[in-house]
Amino acid sequence: MDCLLSLIEDARKKLNDSANYMSLTDPELVDMSQSLDRLLNEYYTITESQCIAS
Repeated sequence: MDCLLSLIEDARKKLNDSANYMSLTDPELVDMSQSLDRLLNEYYTITESQCIAS
């Protein structure tokens, strides 16, 4: 879980830093955003399954 949180934080920082100098519609920035979304969805799925199990 800590590894996933670290990946999320790194992806978020990279996305925010890149948004300062790239167009928000730049395909590379969109890819970064989608990658972050996937990580967040994975985190949500894991945390939801833990709540259901407890």
